[in-house]
Amino acid sequence: MALSAAQRDWLTLSLTPGIGTTYFIRLLARFGTPARVFQASDAELREIISPRLIQRIRQYSEAAHCVAQEKALLDYQADLITLDDTRYPPRLAEIYDPPLVLFQRGTLPDPDVPAVAIVGTRNPSPYGTQMAERLASELAARGIVVVSGLAEGIDAAAHRGALRVQGPTAAVLGCGVDVVYPAANAGLMHEIIQQGGAVLSQYAMGIKPSRGHFPQRNRIISGISLGVVIVEAPPGSGSLITARFAAEQGREVF
Repeated sequence: MALSAAQRDWLTLSLTPGIGTTYFIRLLARFGTPARVFQASDAELREIISPRLIQRIRQYSEAAHCVAQEKALLDYQADLITLDDTRYPPRLAEIYDPPLVLFQRGTLPDPDVPAVAIVGTRNPSPYGTQMAERLASELAARGIVVVSGLAEGIDAAAHRGALRVQGPTAAVLGCGVDVVYPAANAGLMHEIIQQGGAVLSQYAMGIKPSRGHFPQRNRIISGISLGVVIVEAPPGSGSLITARFAAEQGREVF
């Protein structure tokens, strides 16, 4: 689906280097929409941001990168969900520093349907894998969205468990939604999309996975869920970081 003019403006401003969530929200509070930010004079913008950031906004509003992003969205039948979109997950919007935009493939879960995250180690025991699949199947069979991160191990088991009963599941990535990581889960990612699930990311199309992306991914996993179930998580693992985010966001942790 082609982007609307408003979506295009959101995407452009959100991708402008140095803007970030804090300045983005301040600019919206002052000007109302990204379009009006681009139309504002330098004198008006200097009330909020530095001359260097003003220059970046001027340059980036014409950047070919955003054209490439829209083409990639069309090529992969992906969609852009902005923070002011009624489709934006309401629980996620309530967290500290929510993503300004979400890139999405598949079908976004109904915001009124409860979601539970199941996460854990990439190297589970056979028992851990079995329990993750079983728990996910039982939740999904009751219409609860199973949320995880498409990683190897417990994450993949959770998604498979939901798919086994043709239940809803959502995968949150630490890369662009057009990037398969790990490569071994390409079939699983395709199955999630084909069976009416969702693949989500705050990262733009084409962005490769990076160690620093996964804590940000984990806060989204916990942010869209009512609670987080941890299965076989070693000390210092990303799953425990997800649990910490969940606790900070007032979610249940099991």
